[in-house]
Amino acid sequence: MKFGFLRLVFVLGLLGSLCSGTASPPNVIIFYADDLGWGEITAQGFSRDIPTPHIDSLAKNGLRFTNGYVAATYCSPSRAGLLTGRYPTRFGHEFNTVANAVGLRADQTTLATRLKALGYATAAIGKWHLGNQPENRPTKRGFGEFYGTLNNTPFFHPTNFVDSHLSNDVREVKDDAFYTTDAYADRAVDWLDKNKTKPRFLYLPFNAVHAPLQATKKYLDRFPGITDEKRKTFAAMMSAMDDAVGRVLGKIRELGQEENTLIFFISDNGGPTQSITSSNGPLRGFKMTTFEGGTRVPFIAQWKGKIPAGKTYDLPVMNLDVLPTAIIAAGGKPEVSWQLDGVDLMPFLTGAKNSRPHQTLYWRYGPQWAIRHGDMKLVVARGGSGQPELYDLAADIGESKDLAAAQPTKVKELQAMWDQWSAEQAPASAPDAPAGNAKKNKKKRVN
Repeated sequence: MKFGFLRLVFVLGLLGSLCSGTASPPNVIIFYADDLGWGEITAQGFSRDIPTPHIDSLAKNGLRFTNGYVAATYCSPSRAGLLTGRYPTRFGHEFNTVANAVGLRADQTTLATRLKALGYATAAIGKWHLGNQPENRPTKRGFGEFYGTLNNTPFFHPTNFVDSHLSNDVREVKDDAFYTTDAYADRAVDWLDKNKTKPRFLYLPFNAVHAPLQATKKYLDRFPGITDEKRKTFAAMMSAMDDAVGRVLGKIRELGQEENTLIFFISDNGGPTQSITSSNGPLRGFKMTTFEGGTRVPFIAQWKGKIPAGKTYDLPVMNLDVLPTAIIAAGGKPEVSWQLDGVDLMPFLTGAKNSRPHQTLYWRYGPQWAIRHGDMKLVVARGGSGQPELYDLAADIGESKDLAAAQPTKVKELQAMWDQWSAEQAPASAPDAPAGNAKKNKKKRVN
């Protein structure tokens, strides 16, 4: 009798422990690469000259999205969409911020603010690019700690650098041994180690592999077989970023929290192939275009025991989905008043829902625009004909066979849908600097 009672107590205690562990909010980590093309990481199966074992491990232990998109074709608006869960055009964030003048609009609430309200420790480590003004810096937008640059700067001696541990003053790093990618990994690992009493949200937006192409000898020496200097330096930068991802993953494992950590790896936009060699694989276009090469990006999610491992997901998703997915995983409940465009991905990834997360996706970037409805895409993009072009992405991932002339009714239907959506968007809050105006606005624009 006594033995039976003790066994009952043990079982109840074990169940309580398991329930308690299950209820513990997961850590959330977002690795956000800069200008990394869809074809680059080896898990995608196109480029083989740059090993990325740590990023690939996320795909092996998690899920790779073959139709993962971002809501904008370049840096700042992509980040604005990620951290708000809303199309950045809804609040005027159509183009890059203008240094010291325009940033993320004050009435937009970030994922960091929402997770902080749920009891999370929050940190942004890397390239911010959502406003240089004091009121727009990460520590004013929900992050308890910021270590990084306010916009894009060199990898050595970065300018616009802030370490909120020391002060909120902007400075240039003088240390010759300082290399941003390595330094961000150092701080991220340290921060994870020092904030063990709370669930943690780590946002790590690398400035790799954005120009300028700069790398340390340590990483350059890994690629003796690459003779093209531009490609070799790019490879070294990729390898450094992969190492940084590996160090963060290693710390999570060391802390015994891999099963309780939701991780995303995403690029902010497609690769600008000509300038840095970043490959978009078979996709047409590149950064700053609304062809697939500008908007479809490497996109991986890992949450051991929750997200199926080693699988691919082929229906379209967007970086806007990260916020509601993270909030619900953390035990929160998105409110209608948030007016989110993203959706919680977990029911789709676990098979609880078999429908599409999004029937329709939209883009607007000045005179360039696109709509994807099902597998049909209508697009006006730089490098195209100047007229709406229609593609069946299920059969033509490279957007090479324009069906507009053969399917005028479909063109009219998608044009009307995009026109209605575009009319709901806000006017741009900063001037544009796309291809034709880039030189004219060069001094004002921080890319």
